[in-house]
This record gives sequence, C-alpha cells and structure tokens, in this order.
Amino acid sequence: MKAMLLAAGRGERMLPLTLHTPKPLLRVADEPLIAWHIRRLAASGIAQLVINVSHLGEQIREYCGDGSTWGVNIRYSEEAEPLETAGGIIKALPLLGEQPFIVINSDIWTDFSFESLLSRSLPTTGGAHLVLVGNPDHHPEGDFALDREGRVQARQQDTAAFTFSGMGIYTREFFAGIEAEKFPLLPLFERAISRRLLSGQIYKGDWTDVGTPARLEQLNQQLAHNTPGL
Repeated sequence: MKAMLLAAGRGERMLPLTLHTPKPLLRVADEPLIAWHIRRLAASGIAQLVINVSHLGEQIREYCGDGSTWGVNIRYSEEAEPLETAGGIIKALPLLGEQPFIVINSDIWTDFSFESLLSRSLPTTGGAHLVLVGNPDHHPEGDFALDREGRVQARQQDTAAFTFSGMGIYTREFFAGIEAEKFPLLPLFERAISRRLLSGQIYKGDWTDVGTPARLEQLNQQLAHNTPGL
C-alpha cells in the first residue's frame, strides 16, 4: 500500500513561523512534523510514499530527499499553487496507482499506528475510510457522526460528533468526476455519505492539530519530558 503526505499548504494560520519554513518542517520534540509520519509509516511496513509540495516545497524536497534515510521511497507531486486537499490528491493519482492508499495531513501530530489501516476493505465503487478523534477545544462541535455499523454520517444535534483527524484511506474511484484543480475534500465526503460509502473508526490515542503557533508550543511543552518512540 502507498501513502500520501499532504505538504503543499501555505500554513497561513502558523504565521510568522511559516514565512520561511513550510509547516511540515516545523519541529515537534526537535523533529520535523513530516518526519514523525514518515517514521511511523516505515515502521508499519509502508515504504512507497508520495508528498505533494508547493509553498517552500524545495525545503521539503531537500529534507526528505528520496526517503532512503528512513528506508522508504519518496516521490513528489508538484503544485504551482496549492490545490487544496482533494485537488492535490487528484493531481497525485498517477503516482498513487490503482489500489487504495493512505492520506495524511502533514500538519498533525499523532502516535497512531498505520498498521490498523492495512487490512481495511473498501467498496470499489468509490469508498473511503476516515480516522476520527475526540473533539479538541478549538473545534468542540466536531465534523461527523458515526453509526453503529461504522458508517460516517453528517453531524446532527442529537448524536455524538467526532473530528476528522486528517488521516484516512481512499480508493481511486472516490475522486471520480473531479478534475485536478483547487477542490476541497468536504464535498466528496458528503457525496460518499449520501451513497453510504464512507466508513470510519475512532482513535482515542494522542493526536494534535498543530494549526497555530500556540498549539505547537503547547505540544512541545507536553512532549518535553516524555518524548514517545514509534
């Protein structure tokens, strides 16, 4: 199975830190965010990676190289301007092949083990599977609900809601009918929900959306005396 790391965004919420450093290279426990993901993917036996790059992308290329530092192979999908999440994935599809693939936001930090996704079975008619987490303080309303059969549902007032972690596994068919231009993921999630093709799981381990300088500093303080391994 291949995996894609989303690393093309401008990181505007992280200014001024991202004026000269792309967000995936901001450091958590003295290691760039993107390196945490690469190491965990390698430890899970996932060795074929794709990284999309745009804003300050040459720095990401220089740091990650061909992936040999971690025992993986990295290929790059270039975007003249960031294409948003779905647009970036669609542009990278020729590098991702025909089989389901994992996608990870590079601006999160987590101790999630990707091995749990390797055996996931998805509908070939356009399915996807999302990793959901408890709602953080900055996003208390959540994104989606999850029914008893493990299907992702639209958020409703009378059901518990969870937050999309930025991690999931997708079929190529999930993106059918969308051109490689700026396009967000949410409309595709809504389409899959209406077709009962979007499943999910809840992860209760460590996860942080490193979206602002304050949250980055808070995470580094939390890990300062308790740096986890793989």
